[in-house]
Amino acid sequence: MSEEKKSFFGRLKEGLSKTRDNIVRGIDSVFSGFSNIDEDFYEELEEILIMGDIGVNATGEILDKLRMQVKENHIKEPEECKDFLIQNIKDQMQVGETAYEFEKKQSIILVVGVNGVGKTTSVGKLAGKLKAQNKKVLIAAADTFRAAAGEQLAEWAHRAGVDIIGGNEGSDPASVIFDAVTAAKARNVDVLLCDTAGRLHNKKNLMEELKKINRIIDKEFPNAHRENLVVLDGTTGQNALQQAKEFKGATDLTGIILTKMDGTSKGGIAVAIQSELQIPVKYIGVGETIEDLQKFDADQFVNALFDMED
Repeated sequence: MSEEKKSFFGRLKEGLSKTRDNIVRGIDSVFSGFSNIDEDFYEELEEILIMGDIGVNATGEILDKLRMQVKENHIKEPEECKDFLIQNIKDQMQVGETAYEFEKKQSIILVVGVNGVGKTTSVGKLAGKLKAQNKKVLIAAADTFRAAAGEQLAEWAHRAGVDIIGGNEGSDPASVIFDAVTAAKARNVDVLLCDTAGRLHNKKNLMEELKKINRIIDKEFPNAHRENLVVLDGTTGQNALQQAKEFKGATDLTGIILTKMDGTSKGGIAVAIQSELQIPVKYIGVGETIEDLQKFDADQFVNALFDMED
């Protein structure tokens, strides 16, 4: 494993310590507290998983599978089915082989999310990661409502060594996207990364604006591979799930970036979101640096959660 990967796993393990206290300790106490597998055993497990933000949907699927495995393998001792439980949680979160197709094609990545979730920072980090893969990257700073967003993004672009196209504060975000798409075609860039406004004081306007942006991209660059990523703050638990549902209504979401996973007790939400919305978590963030945003790996995440070796 590369040093970067290894140190990320260490930080992930550390970052998930509160979630571990929230979920894993409870699971361990069920496994040690029951001498046989009965209805009470399943009910206790169900309660711990739901309380740990894993969500009703995912919990139901994880436990249905476990019941089947216990039956098929004639398991009598609770401890013997623990590995099955851990594997079932991993299975709920597999990202799939085609999740990062955009790295191989000329792509437009639209990044959406409410203010304060780390959206602009995530765009900056992604630009740095893609540039490190020798890709020609262009950033569109279409969050023209928050003065600091453009400056912040310009700083990231400078750091990553990529070009940025922005508009004046208060200008029409869709026109920024139009200019950026035109430039991306002219310069033959590999990836156009678009930051969008995240204000939610009027959801209807925000969602209409996203639809308008999507229409412009479809019309002006129909051949580009499309990726719509929603950035969610891991510390907000079920609230993050709600936000994802709202954005899903406005744009065809293809993936999730989960930020602030260091120090949250609600890390189980990573499982819930994927199961409830059928949208994969593609990136996970555990800190401030570019290295702290990594591709999501279900095995790595669950191993870190259960304090196992990767």
